[in-house]
Amino acid sequence: MNRRSLLLSGGAALAAAGAYAGYTNLTGRPVPGQTLIAPGAAHAQTEGEVDTSRVEDLVLGNPDAEVTIMEFASYTCPHCANFHASVWPQLKEEYIDTGRVRFEYREVYFDAYGLWAALVARCGGQMRYFGISDILYDEQQQWARGSDANEVADNLRRIGRRAGLTDEALNECLADREMATAMMQVYQEGMEEYEITGTPSFVINGTTYSNMSMDEFRAILDPLLADG
Repeated sequence: MNRRSLLLSGGAALAAAGAYAGYTNLTGRPVPGQTLIAPGAAHAQTEGEVDTSRVEDLVLGNPDAEVTIMEFASYTCPHCANFHASVWPQLKEEYIDTGRVRFEYREVYFDAYGLWAALVARCGGQMRYFGISDILYDEQQQWARGSDANEVADNLRRIGRRAGLTDEALNECLADREMATAMMQVYQEGMEEYEITGTPSFVINGTTYSNMSMDEFRAILDPLLADG
C-alpha cells in the first residue's frame, strides 16, 4: 500500500464539508471557550445505507452509573484541547475514575485532519484509544500544524507508533474509506440528535450544555448524584 494513501477524496473526505465558524455564534456574538460549527457542517451526504456497526462507543467509568456525560469534541478544536488540559483531569479523577459517572466521548470532524486523528486513535482499539486521545490534545499545536496534508499524516503516524501501532496498521486505518464514512454517519446523527452547535459540548443525562468550568460541572453533577 502506498504510505501516502489518504482519505482526501470521495465519501471519506466529506469531513472537509465541516468547517470552523470562527469564535462567534450564529448571531455574531462571541462565545468564549467554544468553537462554533458552521451551518450545515454536520449534514454531510452519504450514498445509500451506511453500516455503522464497526464504530464502537468510546466509554470510560462505571457502565451502570445513573449519570452519563457525553462529550462532543474535535481533535482540531483549540477550545477542546484547552478543556482537556484544564478541566478534564479533575473531572476524570473526581467523577469518572470513582465510578460515579459514565463518560462517553463523541468525535466531531471539522476537517479531514480531525477525521484522520480519530482514525488513528481508533486504530489502537479501546485499549489504546484514550491514551492516543490524550496525546492528540496535548500535542495539537505540533501535529496539526504541518505544512501540508502529508506532513500532518506523518505526524499522526508518529503518534500512532508511540502507542505501539505499526506503519502497516496505521496506513490501513488511514485509508479505510468504509470506516471513515461510518464514523461520519455516527457523527452526523449525534450532532442532530443532541442539537450540538459548538465544541466542546456536553450532554449530561440528556441535557446539552456548552463548554464549562470544573465548578460548573460540579453544580450540575452533584445534585444529580445526590438524587440517585
